[in-house]
Amino acid sequence: MILIVVLCLLPAVSHAQDRAPRYGDDNIAVQLYANGAPGAGEEWLLALRFTPSAPEWHGYWANPGDAGQGMDLQLDLPDGWVVGKPLYPVPQTLLIGGLMNHIFEGEYVVLVPITPPKGADVAALAPVTGYVEYLACTDRVCVPQDAALRATSGGDFAAWRAAVAPLLDSTAGFEITGERLRIGIPLPASMELGDLHLFLENADLGNGLRPQYAAIQTWVREGNLLVAELPLTRIGKAGGETPAQVEGILSMGEGRGVRFVAEPADVPLEGVKPLRGPDAVPELWVLLLASLLGGLLLNVMPCVFPILSLKALALAKAGGDEAAARRDALAYTAGVVLACAGLGALILLLRSAGQQVGWAFQLQEPAIIASLFVLSAAITANFLGLFSIPGIAISGGKPSSGGSFATGLLAAFVATPCTGPFMALALGAALVLRPVEGLAIFTALGVGLALPFLLVGFVPAIRKRLPAPGPWMERFRRWMALPMGLTALALAWLLWRVGGPLFLLAGTGVAAGILLALGAFLPPRAREKRDARLAAVGLAMAAISGLAMAETFDPPVAEAGESLLDPRPFSQDALAEARASGKPVFVWFTADWCVTCKVNESVAIEREETRAAFERAGVISLRGDWTRKDEEIASFLASQGAAGVPLYLWYPAGGDAQQLPQVLTPDLLPQLARPEAERTRQ
Repeated sequence: MILIVVLCLLPAVSHAQDRAPRYGDDNIAVQLYANGAPGAGEEWLLALRFTPSAPEWHGYWANPGDAGQGMDLQLDLPDGWVVGKPLYPVPQTLLIGGLMNHIFEGEYVVLVPITPPKGADVAALAPVTGYVEYLACTDRVCVPQDAALRATSGGDFAAWRAAVAPLLDSTAGFEITGERLRIGIPLPASMELGDLHLFLENADLGNGLRPQYAAIQTWVREGNLLVAELPLTRIGKAGGETPAQVEGILSMGEGRGVRFVAEPADVPLEGVKPLRGPDAVPELWVLLLASLLGGLLLNVMPCVFPILSLKALALAKAGGDEAAARRDALAYTAGVVLACAGLGALILLLRSAGQQVGWAFQLQEPAIIASLFVLSAAITANFLGLFSIPGIAISGGKPSSGGSFATGLLAAFVATPCTGPFMALALGAALVLRPVEGLAIFTALGVGLALPFLLVGFVPAIRKRLPAPGPWMERFRRWMALPMGLTALALAWLLWRVGGPLFLLAGTGVAAGILLALGAFLPPRAREKRDARLAAVGLAMAAISGLAMAETFDPPVAEAGESLLDPRPFSQDALAEARASGKPVFVWFTADWCVTCKVNESVAIEREETRAAFERAGVISLRGDWTRKDEEIASFLASQGAAGVPLYLWYPAGGDAQQLPQVLTPDLLPQLARPEAERTRQ
């Protein structure tokens, strides 16, 4: 009998001898332990104990992340003995040059469950042998390691079992929408959550998608469900099946964590406690206040200020009827709030469907830009007195509730290209909160935008301070055509940027036709007769020009180098390469339709002082142009918790990203570059 067992084991022993170590395990030594003797049909544990020779060496989890190598283990066991999936402790993260690695620092133990078949002659089993290959790395160098294994008794299996992340009893759910992965993990609402990080074992999620390991993970919590959302990146052509299961470890910091197995399910991205990395999003009341202040500041934008000013003066012209003033203010507020809430609802709906959209996303659509161009041209013409719409305050007449409501819609619509202080925090959080709370934030933005005129309507003391009506009001209205005309010119430039010169020419034809029709059908003075024929000619001209716009759309190629900083076009690969160079990196995201972006560029970025400071420090600049749709930029913005542009990121040499304010001061960038230049000289 003994002879038969020895003969059965001979092939395995010979196979182990063929795999002699090539590299050795000098940097991270490995030992194989057996937990007592095996039992037939019962799970038996082996343990691989990895011990670094010095603190700077680290090993890797099963999925090493963006770089590294997992363990490759081969065991010599009799036929029919089943080797289970290795069980790891909770790994740690290591971010180097924009690459996220999943590592173990210090000593760590990997358990390997073995199940002998029922009826196996376990008493005759010789010591288990095998071979393992793995990687040992420091922050600067990686060395392959390997070792021939021979199991010995001993080891603290009780402590090693306790260090392994336990498996959740309940099945988690996962859903892939667009290039985002959502995982819903069932956890008791009473469980205290620490520093959350999701380690995915699946490196391939089908359809050419893989996780962006270094991206910010979004966390939301609702009752007994914890939802994580992770951005994905496409590394190949669409194709391949979505995995039947997604597995991984949920780390809660300080070595705490749980293993989970997720199956396809409908996972809602909504909760009451969103997190960005380790930092909680501020309380809802803080976000509502930020949104309110952001909306209030929109009133000083050149496209909104003329509408607000003329609305207030129209109210002064209406006299001292308190009830009428309040009705008018409420109607205007309703129009503004409805427009902001409607846009917010559309954004939330599109994001729930997997679309990467943010504030002012509609300005990436050429048809919307053309509509805004025609609208701003019409408002400019109205201010100049070329036509008059009865009941609309900006036409110079007395206000009406219907006209005030329409004016509110108009004010909110023309404000969409603008972002400013306070808005980024609030709108970024609105995209990860529960829909009802996100909608409340967009509503607060509308209330902030409407607040000045709401105060004019409800506070008599403010109305009394308004100048008395007189001929000067007509002159003032004509002067307000200047900022609106500049807005129209800016939109004309944007039309050229997104569709080419012929597209702009056709759009100008649409605007001219509409203005001709409005001037003929809505003459500026009530005693003048309408000219229906001329109006029809104008509409025909607009229709023909509209068809021409569809035929002449030819987007010019954006040139990222048109800047003092000579930036490279942004991409994830370009960012990783720039950070790996060891130099500081400045990344900015802009769009031609973003007013705040253009102001920052003229005030802080496109300056000779900034260029000189960056040159001394060796700063690498990357620019992401979001004027037109770009899924990679949209995904990156979402991973940074940004609702839209502008977004400015500063990466010190070898350091992590610092998100800069949305409003840049002239000396901010040179100040950031100065220490980097001094470090380079040392």
